[in-house]
Amino acid sequence: MEINIKNQKILFSEKIDVINKSIKKFNRTQLVMCSFFYYCIVYCRGDNVASYKEIVTKAVIGKGKKYFRNNYLVEVSGPSNVLGCWVINHKFKGYKQGDKIGVDGCFDVNIWYSYENDSKTAVINKKIEYNDIFNVRIRDDSDITSDTDIIVRSLKQPTVTSVSVDSGNINFVIEKELGVEIVGETKIKIEVEEDEEPWDEIVDDEIIDKELNDNYLEESI
Repeated sequence: MEINIKNQKILFSEKIDVINKSIKKFNRTQLVMCSFFYYCIVYCRGDNVASYKEIVTKAVIGKGKKYFRNNYLVEVSGPSNVLGCWVINHKFKGYKQGDKIGVDGCFDVNIWYSYENDSKTAVINKKIEYNDIFNVRIRDDSDITSDTDIIVRSLKQPTVTSVSVDSGNINFVIEKELGVEIVGETKIKIEVEEDEEPWDEIVDDEIIDKELNDNYLEESI
């Protein structure tokens, strides 16, 4: 048995000598490349690689935006010029429509104009409603279900970009941009640490009070 151990030690030392002699023949670049290839082999084999688990959680599974430019017309009695035009009270709500997303919204347009050769002015209010459809691409591993949440954002509020008077009517153009986010269940991979966190020692309040009272009595005596 002792002979075998000695022989093993001799063989091991011989191997170390061979490795050392081989390393001395490498330059710095070759050593770096060897270390890199060794890391790739270890990583692909799975040694010293963190553990991962799949969990189901809610996350954004689809996201998209859309730009709109619409023309509108308001009939008034003999307008001369438009003195101002602004949009207020923009409201909207998203909903599921099959595999697409619909957005219902509305806003008020106030138009200040002059008439009777600019001798008088007036303000007219017009409520505009819209229904826009979004074809948002969903991640391959997700679906739109009854539990899916739809979040709509106004990336650009409705704004009047041009207005004109034409044949007794007021024509104006409104531009807006809406963004849609679809929040649903999806699978993600997370890194898991196998080491368990240390346990905290729990001490009852009654025991603490008793120890304090006993010490107090000893000090008093």
